[in-house]
Amino acid sequence: MTLAEQYEQQEQYEQAYEEYKKMLDSGKKSSQLFQKLGHLATILDKKDEAEEYYKSMVSLDPNNIVAYEQLMDICFENNDKFMYYLSRGQKHVLEQQFDFAMNDFKKAIAHGENDDKTAHTRYLLANLYEQAGKYNQAIDEYLKISDTDEATSETYLKLANLYDKTGFTESAVEILQRAKDNGFEGLDEPLAKYYSKTNNPQKALELTHDDLLKARSLMELDRNEEAIELLESVHDKYKKNPTYCTLIAQYYYQTGELDTAMEKVDEFAKYAPNSPLIYQMRALIYEKKGDELNEHLNWAKYNSLKGDSDVAMNEYMIAHQIDEKNIDVVKIIAETLDKTDKNRSIEFYEKLLDLDPKNKRALQKLAEFNESIGNYVIMMDYMDRLKEIDPRYPYVMENYDRASQLLVNPPSIIDKILKFFEKI
Repeated sequence: MTLAEQYEQQEQYEQAYEEYKKMLDSGKKSSQLFQKLGHLATILDKKDEAEEYYKSMVSLDPNNIVAYEQLMDICFENNDKFMYYLSRGQKHVLEQQFDFAMNDFKKAIAHGENDDKTAHTRYLLANLYEQAGKYNQAIDEYLKISDTDEATSETYLKLANLYDKTGFTESAVEILQRAKDNGFEGLDEPLAKYYSKTNNPQKALELTHDDLLKARSLMELDRNEEAIELLESVHDKYKKNPTYCTLIAQYYYQTGELDTAMEKVDEFAKYAPNSPLIYQMRALIYEKKGDELNEHLNWAKYNSLKGDSDVAMNEYMIAHQIDEKNIDVVKIIAETLDKTDKNRSIEFYEKLLDLDPKNKRALQKLAEFNESIGNYVIMMDYMDRLKEIDPRYPYVMENYDRASQLLVNPPSIIDKILKFFEKI
C-alpha cells in the first residue's frame, strides 16, 4: 500500500495501478482498495475496469454515495443508460429522495436488456413502493418478476404478504400454492398460516409443523380433545407464550367452561397487556354468558384499541342504554366526546354530575361550557361548587377570581367577537 501510494503521489499512475492490483490479487479486498483502483482506472481511461471496481465497492459498502456518483459518471460516458439510472436511483435512496429514486428505477427497467438486470431493479422499486404504502404498484412489480426465471421463494412470500395486507388473503393462498406446486421451497409454514386465516384449517393442519397452529386447526375442526392433548404436551415449552394462552382459553370457551376460559384470558393479558384480542375474547365469553353490558363494554375497548373510534362509541352507547347509571360508562363517553364533539359531551358531563355530584372533572367542564356561551351565573354556580369540594383544585385557583369578575362585568358584544376571532 505504501509503495502504491508513493507512485500515486508522484503521478506515476500506471505503476500505482499495478501495485494496487497486486494487492487485490493477493486477496486484500476492501472498499478503500476498490475506490483507489476505480479512481486510477478512470484516470488511465480504463472505463470498463473502473466501472467493475466501483460495482465491487458498492457490493462491499452499499451506502457509499461516492461510488454511485462515480458509476453515474462512467455509465453516462459509456452510454450505459441502465446502469446510469440504477446508480442514480440508489443514490437518491441514500439521500431519502424516494420519489426521484422510483422514477430512476423505472427508467433503468426501461433500458434493461434482460430479466437478470431488470429483476434486481424491480425488487428495489417494489420495496420502495411498499415502504410508501403503494401496495398495488409493489404487487405489480413482484408479479412481473414471478413471470421470469429470476423468481425465488422470496418473490412469492413478498407477494403473499402484500395480498394479505390489502385484504386479499385468498390471493396470498393462491400465489403461494402455485409456487409450491412449481417446486419452490420454504413455503409450507407461511402457506399454512394463510390457509388458517382463510378458514381452511384442514389444509393448514396438513402443511404445518407448528404445534400451536396445529392445535388451532384441530379446534377449528372441532377436534377439541386432540387439541388439548397437544397443548398439554407442549405446556412447558409455550406456557408463557401469549398465543398458547389464547388457545387454552379458546379450548375452554368452545367446551363451555366459561369461567376457566376467562381465567385464561386474564393470564394472556399478563403477557400481552395491550392486545385488542383480550377484549375480543372477553366480549365473546360475556356474550355466551348472556352478560350484555360487559359484552358491549369489551367490544368498545376492542374497537378503540383497533383504532375504530366510531364503532367503539356505538358500543359504549349501547352499554349506556343497558345501564344508564353506570358511572364508568358515562365518564368514558363524556371524555371521548370531549375530544370530538364538545357540545354533545356536555350532556354526558351533566349525567356524570347527577350520578357523582362531587365529580371535579364534570364541574370544570360544565363551568367552561357555560362560560363559552355567556351563562356566567350558571358558570359561577359550578365554580362555587368546585371550590367548596376542593379549594386548591388547579382550575379553581387559576380561574375563580377571573370568573367572579365576569359575573360582575360581563364582556361586551365587541369583546366576544374579538375573542371569537382570536380562537380562529
